[in-house]
Amino acid sequence: MDKEQFENIGDNHIGTNVETPLRPDAFEKSDSEKIEAIQGHFAKIMEELGLDLTDDSLSGTPYRVAKMYVKELFYGLNPMNKPKASTFENKYGYHRMLIERDINIDSACEHHFLPIIGKAHMGYVPKERVIGLSKINRLVDYYAHRPQVQERLCLQILKDLQELLHTDDVIVVVEAAHLCVSSRGIKDKNSTTITLEYGGCFADDAKRKEFLDQVIKA
Repeated sequence: MDKEQFENIGDNHIGTNVETPLRPDAFEKSDSEKIEAIQGHFAKIMEELGLDLTDDSLSGTPYRVAKMYVKELFYGLNPMNKPKASTFENKYGYHRMLIERDINIDSACEHHFLPIIGKAHMGYVPKERVIGLSKINRLVDYYAHRPQVQERLCLQILKDLQELLHTDDVIVVVEAAHLCVSSRGIKDKNSTTITLEYGGCFADDAKRKEFLDQVIKA
C-alpha cells in the first residue's frame, strides 16, 4: 500500500478481526529479549529525529520506552498475563440486571500508538453463574492494554464475559477519547467515541434502554 492508503486506513479505524492480529511467533522471545530489541530500535528513531542520546535526560529513554511497551502499555498482548476470572454458582438466585460502570479504559490506538482514554460500562443478567466484580475490571484492563481499535475492544470484552458467564445476556459500552483525533489530524479536543455491543435479552429495546439509562450520563 502507498502512504495515502495507510493514512486512509488509519483514519477509518478499520478492524479486520475480533482477535488482535498477532504473528505465530509472537511469544517466542522472552520479555527481556523484546525489551532489548525495542530499546535498540527506539534509540534509532530518536537519533533520526536528531536527539542527542549522550544527554543525561535522554540516555535512558530507549530503555524506559521499551520496558513501558512490553511490561505496561501492551502487557495484554500476552495470553499468559490474562487474569484468572473464576465464576461462581448463583446460589442466591439473583436474576435481575447487574451493572458495573465507569471502569477505566487506558489503551492505545493500533494505528498511531497514541492513547485511548475513557470508561467501560457493562451489564449482565445472571443465570447459573456470577462473577466477582473486580474480575470484570481486571478483564477490561487486560484487553485494553494492547494496541487496539475501540470496536474490537468492545467485542473482546463482550465475548469473553459471555463465555465466562455461560449466557448471551451481556452488554458492553465503551466511551473514550482518542488522542489520534485530538493531538493530530483534525485535532478535535472535545469529541468522544461510543461503542455498544450486546447479546441475548439486551436485543430487546426496553431492556437495553434500562441499562443505558443507568450508565449514559447527560
